[in-house]
Amino acid sequence: MIDVINPATEQVIGSVAAGSPDTVSGAVAAARAAQPAWAALPRTERAARLRALQEGLAAAAPELAELISAEMGAPLPVARKVQVGLPLATLQSMVELLDNPEVPETIGNSRVYREPVGVVAAITPWNYPLHQTVAKVAPALAAGNTVVHKPSEVAPLSANRLAELVRAAGIPDGVYNVVHGYGDPTGAALAGHPGIDLVSFTGSTAAGRKVAALAAANVTRVALELGGKSANVILDDADLAAAVKVGVANCFLNSGQTCTAWTRMLVPESRHDEAVELAAAAAAKYTVGDPSDPATRLGPLASAAQRDRVLGYIERGKRDGATVAFGGGEVPAVGYYVAPVVFAGVDPESVIAQEEIFGPVLSIIRYRDEADAVRIANATRYGLAGAVWSADRDRALAVARRMRTGQVDINGGSFNPLAPFGGIGDSGYGRELGPHGYDEFTAVKAVQL
Repeated sequence: MIDVINPATEQVIGSVAAGSPDTVSGAVAAARAAQPAWAALPRTERAARLRALQEGLAAAAPELAELISAEMGAPLPVARKVQVGLPLATLQSMVELLDNPEVPETIGNSRVYREPVGVVAAITPWNYPLHQTVAKVAPALAAGNTVVHKPSEVAPLSANRLAELVRAAGIPDGVYNVVHGYGDPTGAALAGHPGIDLVSFTGSTAAGRKVAALAAANVTRVALELGGKSANVILDDADLAAAVKVGVANCFLNSGQTCTAWTRMLVPESRHDEAVELAAAAAAKYTVGDPSDPATRLGPLASAAQRDRVLGYIERGKRDGATVAFGGGEVPAVGYYVAPVVFAGVDPESVIAQEEIFGPVLSIIRYRDEADAVRIANATRYGLAGAVWSADRDRALAVARRMRTGQVDINGGSFNPLAPFGGIGDSGYGRELGPHGYDEFTAVKAVQL
């Protein structure tokens, strides 16, 4: 058994059975057996089942928000709006996609169809446990695939609740299967299983490399959504106060445990000190505490290991000469808490500016001119997300087009759950969400007439 720890109280709140390679093989066999009948259902039938799942999830939303808050520490407002709100939007998008009839593409004398890949292995992390599950499961099922899902052992309880909702929605046995366990052996057995047709993995870059290597032995398709070190580029004509405020909020969302977090704030040399002052003032408003307290804006990190990792990066930043503009505040004595930190004058080549920290840590970096800002923004191994701020939207768009990353927000553009989501470089490959996310779970067939 694997104990599940509430990171705010350090108390055991549940447990799950660690699966073995035999458990994985049984789940894959069940998924393979169920897949042909599920794929044969008309699109309208699959849409009806997913609509029922969405309705069930909506009814269970308050309970799920509390469960996710307890298992990984998100403050309740974040759990309600983001952790549960995004999965509902994803399900809705898949229902609407299936409600429209499939229209094959015609190329010359060929008719091109999209068909299900077969059995999907979905391996998901702990930071957005339900969202990142539904982002894989909903399009996979919509396209006619069946799924074997291994959630993170840190936050697995919401996956069990989702499985109950799947059954209640009338989705047949074997279509969605959950196996629990650690990355090794359970995750490794799933990624390397010859009965899997596609592995969709979200997690660290190091783990993603292992997953890809295991899948390669069977020539299995892989989609990887990995880490990030996103740049928030604030141009010299931007509204600095607005850009900094939103930038700090983005960096600290979910206690900084977000792969798309804008952890590098790039500001003109002439405005560096002003940006630091604004960022420190904004960070001071992020109250650390009990996730169930309405006043809390930063809950605990998800585990003791993650807390210690983040604290280690903070110490490394200090040793490497970055200035602590804000940080070191009091945190509760019990729980895996880290106070928010704002570093000023950060060397863009330093460890804290290059490696994903996954905590409430912001690095403010000077740049000389626009070309220098783009160079610094692109000077990491990652390429998942980013932002550009300017009074001239066309100028901001031109800079965004030069950034090597999968997604860019301009002047605080809101997250779009229909837009393709994914990265390049060490941030992975493949796309999730919306029509592009649906296509990721299909195989293309050309029929010549």
